[in-house]
Amino acid sequence: MRNACRLVGMLLIVGLCRTLAFAAADQPLRGHQSRVCVGGPTRLDWVFALANQSPSQPPAEWLPGYDSTAQRYELYVPRTVNPTKPTGLILFISASDDPAGLAQWRNVCDAAGILFASPYGAGNNRPGPERTRIVFDVLDDLRRRFAVDPDRTYLGGFSGGARVACRIAFALPEYFGGVVPVCAAENLREESWLRRRVTDRLSAALITGEADFNRGEIERFRGPLLADVGVRTKVWVVPKLGHGLPTAAVLTETLRWLEEGLPLRRRLAAQWPAMRMPTEPATRAAWSQALLEEAKLRLASPATLYSGLMQLQGVAVRWQDLPAATEAAEILGKFEAEPQRAWEADDLAEQRRFLLAEARGLTAYATGSLAPQYEKQRADLAGAALERWQILLADDAESPAGREAQRQIPELRKLLDAGK
Repeated sequence: MRNACRLVGMLLIVGLCRTLAFAAADQPLRGHQSRVCVGGPTRLDWVFALANQSPSQPPAEWLPGYDSTAQRYELYVPRTVNPTKPTGLILFISASDDPAGLAQWRNVCDAAGILFASPYGAGNNRPGPERTRIVFDVLDDLRRRFAVDPDRTYLGGFSGGARVACRIAFALPEYFGGVVPVCAAENLREESWLRRRVTDRLSAALITGEADFNRGEIERFRGPLLADVGVRTKVWVVPKLGHGLPTAAVLTETLRWLEEGLPLRRRLAAQWPAMRMPTEPATRAAWSQALLEEAKLRLASPATLYSGLMQLQGVAVRWQDLPAATEAAEILGKFEAEPQRAWEADDLAEQRRFLLAEARGLTAYATGSLAPQYEKQRADLAGAALERWQILLADDAESPAGREAQRQIPELRKLLDAGK
């Protein structure tokens, strides 16, 4: 009987959301709203956060029976926020199905005059596609209700939510100004052009606790790797904090640091408008064309030639059914046919840079202290680091990276032998 009542209650909430969602989107919201209903399906390209393409429709098996208007989120709107004027946003992903972070972020948002939101139902127990879609439904609902500034939109999360935040922001940096992963993080995507856009645009504020079991991952691996490849990065190790959320004082400092990167983001978007998704999101055709045109402009300068070619490759793969992809492939074919391919040196240099950053980060992670639950992974971490150092050694034994490899390899082999 109790379960039946609970089910009836949930159905009433969902029904109310469906009835009022679109009408509510026209009404200004103020203060703390414990449950805001999503007004409709996201217009944003959520699939690309999980794949290397942006199809016109998501795979049918990803979200059977999913209803965007059944989704809800917690919202806090400071009194100083004007819905018609550009405003910043903290969108925070919980590790559970309940929202998280408002208690810590509320005073920070009041002082800065920016929104805070956290979805329901986007916890670690949810399948990846559903979890990601919920985040994008909430993000687009906020963009419909407020003049959300992409340059001041910061995607954060705790633990498993932090990993989701990284995956989304690193796939679609045009929607965000930075990412705030707390007590966990993730690597960049494999695509060169996406890595370049993250490096150019995003700020990564990584937070961990002094006693957090993921401290080694954040402090010695994820943070240094991002910094080594050029992402604007800072790591906070919070004293007396375990695997949990930091205080408002820490978050105030974090937000201040994120906002310090705002002038650079705005200059970059002025130079390359497709680096920032407008408030009214572009269609697939329009966005693929915008990235194509930016890529062609990059080809005009030796300093940006390689990034332009990689972006053409990204367009060709991401939107294979659109004219922009066809044109991008044709331009790439012409460059491939040239006898003098100076851009290949840039390609090799980038591969070496990322390989070196991974080797260093994995080595630091494997050779430092690990939480008991991760101790069994030490040999695997050492093996992954060793593999990368061996590639760098074979590439050029006399280069600085090659000589560093010669110093690191013996110690890593010891760890491997100890783990057998």
